[in-house]
Amino acid sequence: MTTARDIMHQGAECVGEQETLVNVAKRMVRHGIGSMLVCDADQRMRGIITDRDIVVKCLAEGHDPQSMTAGELAQGTPIAVPPDADVRHVLQTMEDHQIRRLPVVEEDRPVGVISEADLARHVSEAQMGHFVEAIATAR
Repeated sequence: MTTARDIMHQGAECVGEQETLVNVAKRMVRHGIGSMLVCDADQRMRGIITDRDIVVKCLAEGHDPQSMTAGELAQGTPIAVPPDADVRHVLQTMEDHQIRRLPVVEEDRPVGVISEADLARHVSEAQMGHFVEAIATAR
């Protein structure tokens, strides 16, 4: 059985809830990534921010990225799976919630992230085709 731990990128990058979006964006550029997990002071995951979130929910709405924080942008309950989740559960979770990146969390602390590219390397063409279709048609 293939699990989330088998396909995830190990070691997720976290930013603090009080970090400004300008700093978050700079870290994304520095690490060459399009998303970052938002964690509290105890490194428990509180949300996820994508580069698109910064553009659409901050800049396009007229907010100041130098004062708006990661915690303000990453609202709601984060979606995640445990490391031992079966890959079918991973796919279903991502489809159900229409997400392209899925944090893997153990005891509320992130241990990795699963992206579309990770899925493409580990699932069948049919599974990947179904996933892409499900995500694309919902937008």
